[in-house]
Amino acid sequence: MESLAIKVAEIYVPTKRRGTLDPDKVETLAESILEEGQQIPIQVRRGNNRYVLIEGMHRLEAMKALGEATIDALIVAARRH
Repeated sequence: MESLAIKVAEIYVPTKRRGTLDPDKVETLAESILEEGQQIPIQVRRGNNRYVLIEGMHRLEAMKALGEATIDALIVAARRH
């Protein structure tokens, strides 16, 4: 799998995931990203003409806090139950 840069504005964060956001972790990650760059891509899936966040909410929020327009992401398949 290859990571690609996608627009931060095109990523939807499901409501149930937003409640787990830790502002201190976002700040720590933002500092790390400034020093070392984004080391691990987030994971998203395609859905309804947008990307839906699967993994990496704190990395996404750190990139938003830094004012970045794009983020490295892996596109993964939706789970099938």
